[in-house]
Amino acid sequence: MSRYLTFVLGLALFTLSFTSFAKPAKLSVEDFSKGNDFSRVTISPDGNYVAAIKKHEGKNSLIIVDTTKFAVTHAVAFPGNAQVGEYHWVNNERVILEKEYLKGWQDTPIYYGELFAVNVDGSRGAYVIGYHGEQQTGTRLKKQTPVQGTSYLLDPLLHDDKKVLVVTYPWTATNEPTTVVYEVDVYRGLRTLITRSPAPMGEFLTDHDGNVRIAVSSDDYLNATVHVRESEGGFWKELDLKGINYTDITLKAFDKSGESVYATASKDGEAESVIKINLKTKEVTKIFQDKHVSPSHIWVDEISKELFAIETVADYPNYAFVDSNSPKSQRLKDLLGALPGSQVQLVSSTEDDTKNIIFASSDINPGQYYLYDANTNKLRVLFSTRGWINQDDMAQTTPLRFKSRDGLTILAYLTVPNGKAEKNLPLVVMPHGGPIARDYWGYDPEVQMLANKGMAVLKVNFRGSEGFGMNFQEAGYRQWGQNIQHDIIDGVKLLINDGTVDKDNICIMGTSFGGYSALQSAIIEPDMFKCAIGLMGVYDLPLMYEEGDTQARSYGVNFLKTVIGTDEAELKAFSPAYNVDKLKAPVLIVHGGEDERAPIEQAESLEAALKKAKHPYEITILDDEGHGFYKEEHRTLYYKKVLAFLDDHLKL
Repeated sequence: MSRYLTFVLGLALFTLSFTSFAKPAKLSVEDFSKGNDFSRVTISPDGNYVAAIKKHEGKNSLIIVDTTKFAVTHAVAFPGNAQVGEYHWVNNERVILEKEYLKGWQDTPIYYGELFAVNVDGSRGAYVIGYHGEQQTGTRLKKQTPVQGTSYLLDPLLHDDKKVLVVTYPWTATNEPTTVVYEVDVYRGLRTLITRSPAPMGEFLTDHDGNVRIAVSSDDYLNATVHVRESEGGFWKELDLKGINYTDITLKAFDKSGESVYATASKDGEAESVIKINLKTKEVTKIFQDKHVSPSHIWVDEISKELFAIETVADYPNYAFVDSNSPKSQRLKDLLGALPGSQVQLVSSTEDDTKNIIFASSDINPGQYYLYDANTNKLRVLFSTRGWINQDDMAQTTPLRFKSRDGLTILAYLTVPNGKAEKNLPLVVMPHGGPIARDYWGYDPEVQMLANKGMAVLKVNFRGSEGFGMNFQEAGYRQWGQNIQHDIIDGVKLLINDGTVDKDNICIMGTSFGGYSALQSAIIEPDMFKCAIGLMGVYDLPLMYEEGDTQARSYGVNFLKTVIGTDEAELKAFSPAYNVDKLKAPVLIVHGGEDERAPIEQAESLEAALKKAKHPYEITILDDEGHGFYKEEHRTLYYKKVLAFLDDHLKL
C-alpha cells in the first residue's frame, strides 16, 4: 500500500447486511419511467445561495435558491429544444452555464459552445462566448465577437469576480488549428487570448492562482505529450517523460507546492493509476492504483484546487485519500460514518469550507442532496432526486466475480427481488451498451422496475468494457459476436449452477450494443433464453460501414476497423440479422426512427430476416426518438411493452 494513502471502505456495512423478506409495494411503471426531479446541486462561494438543475416540461432548467429563506430567487429555462447543461458559480452573485440542445437523432444533448451568464436575481443575463456574439462594426465601443468553436469553462477564477478562463476547441483547423484559452469578462463577454495549445486538441490545467501552466496534447490524436510553461506569456516546452511509458494521461490537479501535478494514466494496459509528476525533476511517482479498476472520480476541492479523494467502484464504492489528515478528507470520512451504506460524495463547498453540498445514494436509494453546516455539525436534506421512491421497496444489488471460460476475471452485479429468496428465480440479463462502457453499483430505475415485478437482474462487465484497463478493453476487439457474449453467458451459467435462477425462466434485453448482445447471446445459446429484447440495437455489422453517424467520420471508420474488423464473412457470422435460423427466443424490437447511431436500417434488416424465417417477433418504431429516450411518455410506453413481453415468456 502506498505510504501516501489511507483507505476508507464507504460501504463496509454491506458485509453485514441481511436479505429482507418484507413484501415490497408494487409500484407503477410511471414510478420508474419518470426522470430525476433534481440534479447537480451546488452552493455559492459565500453560502448564501444554492443552485440546482430542475426538470421543467421535460427539459433541464436551473433554479437558484436563497439558503436563508429557502425561496427561489430566479430560474433559467431556454425556449424550444434548448436546455441548461453544465453550470458553475463564477462569483457570489453570478453563474455561467452551457446552453445545449435536445435532438432526437442524438443519444446525448448537443452542445455548440454557447456560455450564458446570469445573476442570482435574474439580472444582467448575457451570452459571454459563442457564436451569439455581436459583430464589431464601425464603432469604437468594444464589443463581444463570435467564436467559431466549442467553449467550456476551464477555471472560474473565484479570486476574480469579473473574469473566468475558457477553453475553446475550434470547429475548423484552418482558422485556429490549436485549442485556445481565453480570459473572458463574465458580464460583457470581452475576451483576451491567454495561450494556444502546443498541439491540436490540447487539454489544460491551471494552478492554484489560475495560471495556465501545463497542457497535454497530441499531434496524431494517439500519442500524448506533456508541455509546461514557467510563466504567463511564456513559451511551451515539452516535458521529457520518455522511458516512463504512461499513456492516456489526464491532468487533474496541482499539489500544494505547485511544483507537481496529479494525473491519471495507464501503463502496460493496466487499469489507470493516479501519478504525481514533478515538473522540475520530471520524476513520476505512482500514488494510487486499484488492482482491478481505474478511478471512477478524482475529487478536487473547487476552492483550494487540491486533490483530496480518489473514488473507485470495483465492487462497492471505495475511497482513498492523498492526505488523510486534510480537513476535506476528514470531513468526507465523517460523512461516510454518518450515512452508512451510502455512496457519499462531497460535491460543492463554500469558500471558507464551513458549508458543503453532499450527495448520498445507494443501490436502493436514488439519492438525496444535503447541506452540511460545519458550524452546527448538522446535515439538512435539500432535494431528493426521486422523492416518490421508498427505498424499503427497492431491491439490493450485490457484486459478484467469476472466471470466464478462458480465465478472465469478470465483475457482475446481481439484483434480487425484495422479499424473495435467492433460489430458482426468474432472470433478466441486461448487457450494457457501448460496448466501451461499464456497469456500476448504484440505483438503476430499469433494474428496480424489473425487480419490483419479481425478476432477478444480472448485469455483466464483459471484456471490452471500459474502466478495467486497455488490456481488458482490447480483449473485446473483434470479439463482439463471440467472447464478449461468452462472458455474459458464463455469468448466467454461474447463477444456474448455484441454483440462484431457474434455467428455464431466463430472458435477455439491452440497449444499443446491449440490444446486439441480447440477440447474439440468444443465437449462441438458443436454449438458454426464453425471449430477447433489443432497444435501438445494432444487428447487421456490415451495415455499420454504410449507415449511421459512426461511419460518417474518418475516426469513426478507424474505430470500426479496430473493434469489429473488415472481414465481411466474420461480420456476417457475428450479425444477428444473418443468423436468425439459429434463434429460438421470440424477439421484441424497439427502435427510434431518428436514430443516427444505430439507424432504423438496423431494425429493418433484423425484421426482414425474422419475417423471412417466420420467426415470432414484435416491433415498435418511435418515429421522433433517436438513440435514447427524451420523452417520458415514450419511456413509459417502452417499459409497458417490455413488462408485457416478459410476462408472456417468463413464469412470474
